[in-house]
Amino acid sequence: MKITIETPTNKAGDKKSIRLVYWYGSYKDAEGKIKHNRKREQLDQYLYVNPKTKSEKQHNKETLQLVEQIKAKRIAETASGQHGFADANKKNTSFYAFFNKVMESKKTNLSNKNYDLWQAVLIHLKRYHPDESLTFEHVTVDWLDGVRHYFDSQAKTKTGNLISSGTASSYFNKVRAVINEAYAKEIITKNPLKQVAGIKPITSPRVYLDIDEVRALVKTDCRYDILKEAFLFSCLTGLRWSDINKLDWSEISVFNGVNRITFNQKKTTGLQYLDIPPQAYSLIKGFDRTGRVFQSLRYSAYMNVELLRWAMAAGITKHVTFHAGRHTFAVSLITQGVDIYTVSKLMGHTEIKTTQLYADIIDNVRKSAMHKIPDIGL
Repeated sequence: MKITIETPTNKAGDKKSIRLVYWYGSYKDAEGKIKHNRKREQLDQYLYVNPKTKSEKQHNKETLQLVEQIKAKRIAETASGQHGFADANKKNTSFYAFFNKVMESKKTNLSNKNYDLWQAVLIHLKRYHPDESLTFEHVTVDWLDGVRHYFDSQAKTKTGNLISSGTASSYFNKVRAVINEAYAKEIITKNPLKQVAGIKPITSPRVYLDIDEVRALVKTDCRYDILKEAFLFSCLTGLRWSDINKLDWSEISVFNGVNRITFNQKKTTGLQYLDIPPQAYSLIKGFDRTGRVFQSLRYSAYMNVELLRWAMAAGITKHVTFHAGRHTFAVSLITQGVDIYTVSKLMGHTEIKTTQLYADIIDNVRKSAMHKIPDIGL
């Protein structure tokens, strides 16, 4: 933080008041203009605009010396965190300006996905607290509890639906990150997050198919051949809908005699190498082998309904979505004894704990199986 001296002239034009200006950062507004965060401390001193007498000149000289001493003292007090005004000055830092500063640091040349997430959080925060003058002085335990409650039970998507618990957790974690950053930079001296719990996402049951159900789908006709091919391709490779939908022939090559996909995941943007099993490769077609692999695949309500109808026709009563193909791939590998680390890499997960959820499914299946042993009359 920087401290400067201001000497505005009074209306009469004969004297100048004196104040210290505390500068503590800047930010860009919506139009890209730089705005400064600052606070003023009015000193009980004045200067003559045009000193004429010897006493007036002496007054100005002594006053300027005194003001410089006060300024030096404030700088020392600010550095040691002792001066009450400096602490108040920090607390008066604009929350949204600081949030913007942290958000801008999340921009990368590789992807804007994380940055877009931060922007979504900011939009919701301003719906909850539209007053742009929000400072860290207002960021209390009660305020954070209110933000937490808003994300957890009130925030809605563009379509008017409540956001998922996972999204609420992710959004609130961004707010927590800003608070922790402010605490680390000593803008706030106490961290209110110690008294505010995070939002724990609710893990919904993951629908997957066993091998017999997948075989039943293979034998059952589907109204859209492209949907059948794409879904079975997901079951055999673990690819998400978004990655299958954008899969291009330019991403497929032969490496050591094996067909391989080299692509950037749409969700995480991470570069991934994935060998294509022969069964999966037999599902992809294309005479000129250019452009999208699954060219006529489109996301629509018709496709979703047909996926359910196709599953029911195969005797499957589960609520099958396209993502069930990815779950099927993971559970199938773990069931076959593939270690969780390898499965995590094949799935393109950034954290092993995400893959651990599939291992938990297998544990539950094993526990259930043990209770199916027939009564032997003991």
